[in-house]
Amino acid sequence: MCARSSLYSNPKPCKHLSDYKLRCVSNGFKDLQKFIKAGSNGRARVDKDNTEVRRCSFCNGYRGRLFMCLICSSVSCSSHVGLHTQSENGHDIAVDIERAELYCCLCGDQVYDSEFDGIVVSERVKDLPVDKNGGFEGVEGRSIKRRKLDSKLDPGINDDLKKARLLMSSRDQRQKSCYPLGLRGLNNLGSTCFMNSVLQALLHAPPFSNYFLNDRHNHDQCPIKSGGKPCLLCEMDTISSAMLSGDHTPYSPARLLYSWWQHSTSLASYEEKDAHEFFISLLNGIHENSEEGRARDDSKDKGDCQCIAHRAFSGLLRSDVMCITCGFTSTTDEPCFDISLNMPTSSFSFKGVANKAVKPNEQIGLSTLSGCLELYTRPERLGSDQKFCCQNCQGTGSSLKQMSIKRLPLVLCLHIKRVEHSPSSKRFLKNDQYLQFPFSLDMTAYLSSSIVRKRFENRIFAFECHNSDSSAAYEIFAVVSHFGKFDSGHYVTYLRIKNQWYKCDDPWINEVDEETVRASKSYMLFYVQKRLFNIPRVSPRRDPLASGSK
Repeated sequence: MCARSSLYSNPKPCKHLSDYKLRCVSNGFKDLQKFIKAGSNGRARVDKDNTEVRRCSFCNGYRGRLFMCLICSSVSCSSHVGLHTQSENGHDIAVDIERAELYCCLCGDQVYDSEFDGIVVSERVKDLPVDKNGGFEGVEGRSIKRRKLDSKLDPGINDDLKKARLLMSSRDQRQKSCYPLGLRGLNNLGSTCFMNSVLQALLHAPPFSNYFLNDRHNHDQCPIKSGGKPCLLCEMDTISSAMLSGDHTPYSPARLLYSWWQHSTSLASYEEKDAHEFFISLLNGIHENSEEGRARDDSKDKGDCQCIAHRAFSGLLRSDVMCITCGFTSTTDEPCFDISLNMPTSSFSFKGVANKAVKPNEQIGLSTLSGCLELYTRPERLGSDQKFCCQNCQGTGSSLKQMSIKRLPLVLCLHIKRVEHSPSSKRFLKNDQYLQFPFSLDMTAYLSSSIVRKRFENRIFAFECHNSDSSAAYEIFAVVSHFGKFDSGHYVTYLRIKNQWYKCDDPWINEVDEETVRASKSYMLFYVQKRLFNIPRVSPRRDPLASGSK
């Protein structure tokens, strides 16, 4: 990490793309250039035959993202694009038909090539008609007024660059002017969809976003930044301001990526990372960079941390280990930023999982979130490798362990464990079961008070409880989904803003319906306490995290 000399070093080129260009591209991407067209919405797409509806050669599907192989022109959907490159040796690079973006089937992500990007920009601008005022004509014949440009542009800027800027401006005004404030795409900096997906969820978590909106972190007085070191809180504050600026062009979170690299040097690379791993690492970094976090770590009093990461996301788990011989129970409290849930495997078969596309209506391996939570709080017998030495009878016999939630956080993150070990193949595979999850969630049944009372047959006794019934009611506001294999694939985030769902796919943002969200392969579910859901951007005196507020 220390060897990097610039905050904005270019991503390492994809080796598979480099191999493809050496083997197959003698004249650049000129053969593909004639098929790149600008649609009525201003976006570039690959259109080889206007009269034909493109369908996946494996499942005959035509919805979602479709990819065309650059060697044989075979079309595959996102579920089967990996199968094509497995069956056809060397067919590693494809192009996203709707987006005109290069895609590496082996890396499982979009890849960047400056030559191809130049061709796309050139062809996209060339296809758009210009009206008499110098602007581009919009959908249904409406003309879009040209955004005012600086009249003193450098003479070296050519006409294509000017037109490209106009194109981005007009398209943005036409498509996103009605989107809520704060909704903005994030550019992929090279296999960074894991970061973008988590950032979208964090920046739309009401307690977390209000912290930065109310200027609770001061750039000018930050001791870490003034000491010349990267500060994750400063970078999150910068991104928050950019998201709320009213500018809808995609934002590049390069400085935050660099700061995170400096904090987590073992994870610093342009390779795809796990979104959950990034989420935990980022919150830990924010804690360490915050004034409250440093004060707590230096203090002998290890009470609840008052940093924004802990105040918004931290909860408390209770672990009970019960000796079956004498009935003694040993209790341990464990702080957490999230709860990781296993999926029931009774209806899950590893056979063909890696290659078969499963549709929601097929009901293959269907699970529910309530089932996952019940499995999490169900007593389990500890194995022989987890022997428990009872403090009461000093025995090491059989014991039971049961988890419950002692204190719920303001923002509840539920992580769905989708990677499992296959006994037959002796390798790790992704569990692609569909998970049914509610938009309104009541966590009362999984609180320690409920679990312990149930264990003792609902006898009434004094119990320390950190949550009232009202604070156990949650509403969902973000879903991070993963598509593809566990070691590659792609992350997207679905955001719920005023009961309208939006799909955030790196720089692309689209409205979607509830069914699309429910049918997604959820990986991380973000809920916020119902009393905080859909509240307007608040002033400091109404901020639940403001000083003195509990």
